[in-house]
Amino acid sequence: MEYKHPWIPITRDIEKEMLESIGKRSLEDLFCNIPEKFRVNRNLALPDSHTEYEVSRRIQELAGSNKSAINGDVFLGSGVGMHYIPAIVPALAGRSEFVTSYTSYQAEISQGMLQTLFEYQSLLAEILQIDIVNSSMYDYATGVAEAARMTVRVNKKRSKFLVPGTINPEHYSVIHTYTEPADIEIVKVDYDRNTGLLSLSDLKAKMDDTVAGVYIENPSHLGFIETQVDEISKIVHDHDALFVVGVDILSLGVLKPPGGYDADIVVAEGQHLGVPMSYGGPLLGIFACRNDRKLIYQMPGRLVGMTRTEEEPYERGFVLTLSPREQHIRREKATSNICSNQALVAVTAAVYMSTLGPSGLQTLGETIALKANYAAKQLNTIKGVKAPAIGSFFWKEFVVQFENGVTASQVHTSLLKQGIQGGKILTDEFPELGEAMLFCVTEIHSQEAIDNLVRAVELTMSNGGAQ
Repeated sequence: MEYKHPWIPITRDIEKEMLESIGKRSLEDLFCNIPEKFRVNRNLALPDSHTEYEVSRRIQELAGSNKSAINGDVFLGSGVGMHYIPAIVPALAGRSEFVTSYTSYQAEISQGMLQTLFEYQSLLAEILQIDIVNSSMYDYATGVAEAARMTVRVNKKRSKFLVPGTINPEHYSVIHTYTEPADIEIVKVDYDRNTGLLSLSDLKAKMDDTVAGVYIENPSHLGFIETQVDEISKIVHDHDALFVVGVDILSLGVLKPPGGYDADIVVAEGQHLGVPMSYGGPLLGIFACRNDRKLIYQMPGRLVGMTRTEEEPYERGFVLTLSPREQHIRREKATSNICSNQALVAVTAAVYMSTLGPSGLQTLGETIALKANYAAKQLNTIKGVKAPAIGSFFWKEFVVQFENGVTASQVHTSLLKQGIQGGKILTDEFPELGEAMLFCVTEIHSQEAIDNLVRAVELTMSNGGAQ
């Protein structure tokens, strides 16, 4: 009699029945379309079975070979940053009430999730000082790309979108991917090689009646703060184009919010708001616009709104006010790329922002600015090193140039050997900056960690880049 395992539902009889239903005699028949020459005709070198405890120990052993970024020895940023996450954030955001109810298609059974996303939108609207915030996008890059397409949908007879010459190259690539099928022309605006600031003369020269929108980053991808935002805003609006601004949310504890200089559309990365780096994801795209119907109707993503019953006693409720996904409207008119994962990350961001509050956001912004400026000042004392190499004012990230024949790659390799992950190498993406790296300093970097970095760079420079 065949032994039937009590915990494995697929018995031999069930397997046979399933195969017969599809006209197959054995499991081998399922792979008959694979040519014999591509098959492995030997036993695989698989280890013997192990107990759960043995597997757990082995996984811990492998994980122990990794180095944690929380120790402050990682100075790599460029869009995704290492920030401290209060313990309350994952504790609340990971509750089953959120994790199991992330898709809010049926309002009558999704009031808790809808209210949480409504609070997420409201918190960001207050921080950005702008009217309308959607309930998230995939990430910063796709948010910028969607903003470019949105400006053309609003300004229907225009097909050009201007971006700064210092734009994040990865974002630039994503924008091209999104806009090329829509026949949107992406044009870079030049920048000052010393200050990094957008060239106002080049911007004016490129502004015409074909420009649908103009995009800037503040702080920029290279870290410096764009101090001409009011002038840029006026130039853009004088030509009836839309002003799109990309920001770092945490910088708004100390910097002027984009709504304060009349941004029409705002995009940002929400990973900084309580989400771990996790080897590159998930990320969170923040997308907002001012209260204008022609903008709102063309806005990608979902909007959660608050309503009430028609008669007293009034009862409050939450609904999806705008949901332009392809399953709701015609595919060619769909403007949403939101998915379930981003809703969960938005919940995390809402918990993080609520935990910090206004004073916490300001304190965090000041702390980052103090530590980053200290790091740049100390690095600048090293012979053959210039920091910041571009721009006078910066907040979290800054460019460092290496001279005297020492390359950025040499510095990078040397730092790794000394147990430090340096900044992002900029040599290929921005050759005009010479041998340069983009360093990122946040609240997790202690003075000791920064001083260790400075000593490591100084040792590398004194050795002429030799390892």
